[in-house]
Amino acid sequence: MTTELTTDYLIVGSGAVGMAFADTLVAETEADVVIVDRFAKPGGHWNSAYPFVTLHQPSQFYGVPGRELSKGVIDQVGLNKGMGDLASGAEVLSYFDDVMRHDLLPTGRVRYYPLCDYTGNGGFTHKLTGEQFQVESTKVVDCTYLNTSVPSTHIPNFEVGDGVNFMPLNDLPELTQAPEGYVVIGGGKTGIDAILWLLEQQVDPDRITWIKSRDAWLLNRKNTQPSMEFFEDTLGSQAAQFESIQHAASVEDMFLRLEQSGYFLRLDPDVWPTMFHGATISELELAELRRLRNIVRLGRVQSITTDEIVLDQGTLPTTADHLFIDCSASAITNLEIKPIFEGQLITPQTVRSYQPVFSAAAVAHVEVAYDTDEEKNALCAVVPLPNSNLDYMKLTLAFMTNQYNWGQNPEMRAWLLTNRLDGFSKMVSEVAKDDHAKRDILKRLRESAMPAAIRLTELIAEAEDAT
Repeated sequence: MTTELTTDYLIVGSGAVGMAFADTLVAETEADVVIVDRFAKPGGHWNSAYPFVTLHQPSQFYGVPGRELSKGVIDQVGLNKGMGDLASGAEVLSYFDDVMRHDLLPTGRVRYYPLCDYTGNGGFTHKLTGEQFQVESTKVVDCTYLNTSVPSTHIPNFEVGDGVNFMPLNDLPELTQAPEGYVVIGGGKTGIDAILWLLEQQVDPDRITWIKSRDAWLLNRKNTQPSMEFFEDTLGSQAAQFESIQHAASVEDMFLRLEQSGYFLRLDPDVWPTMFHGATISELELAELRRLRNIVRLGRVQSITTDEIVLDQGTLPTTADHLFIDCSASAITNLEIKPIFEGQLITPQTVRSYQPVFSAAAVAHVEVAYDTDEEKNALCAVVPLPNSNLDYMKLTLAFMTNQYNWGQNPEMRAWLLTNRLDGFSKMVSEVAKDDHAKRDILKRLRESAMPAAIRLTELIAEAEDAT
């Protein structure tokens, strides 16, 4: 027997994106909502995250618009010292549970079905009872499109031989015996987290080997703080970014200028990064990473045995007593762009760089505030998720285009000003008329934005021609 349900919006996925979309929808309309998710609790991939994971951008930027996640404090100790707090994975999961139980469900307009597999076309099945449901909805919101791959469920794309001591990052805290050495596989944010955690546990950096196929440009967390005391860092870095692009003689010159201005960081000044995933770190974290001397840049791992690591460009000796930590899972597994609004289907994607939850809230607002798919998609052009240096340029241009379009729209400007997840609009609006230092930064932003967009278009064309 199939249970029939009727609703206005069927939201598939109660991860951060689905929760931000639902929160905005419930706050701004009287719509009825059904939320379906495969996990037992809301929070999406956070349910499978490694125990010591934290946000890598300030908590003020994360969560849903209607409930604060940040404690509103500046960290006084640790590698994030002097900056806004970073919620732990446990805190994020508890937060989303609170949002569901205390904000969404009490409205009486949200029905939540955890532990259910969505089978498409409005159908889903409860994984424990086998009960089947069929939903008739006005709109379907697919919040699973940007699926996140996590270490605990990731299947490596290289061979692991018998007897190799190999584990996902999640299992590190469960170690009961110290290995001969630690080999971290993966150059992204997960690999960074693994190394920083090992160093925090007083592991000798010379016992850690880091295999990374590519180096990455990194964002400086100091420049992402959404509060007035960091105005010069946050808005100043935006101005410096636009100016670096505006005056760049070439693509390489642009990245050098971005680094010199403090917008970008990199691990080794002698190694040119070719990867950009938007990872954000502090300068203290970067200093810790630079303690490592055993960094392997021989391409991707092909296979591991108890005595040898085979890579694209060479081999390394190893032993059965070394521990291999898999950090090679890609954060996002679907980089293909599709229209967000397509008739009865809404597919939330990023409309502001590095901020998926703000993007979900913006998409939900545009859904209820505007009429046609054409005008909705015009306001919600997809900002592509990055993988390479070229992607940084493309996402920056898309981000600038959306910001410009929102700035020309009085309704969107007003919404941004009151949305908790935006942050920057409120900072700008609160600058006093006689605060000449801050007003000079805003002037630099205004004067460099359009020339930067024009130059970025040219640089993208040059980079594409070169490939």
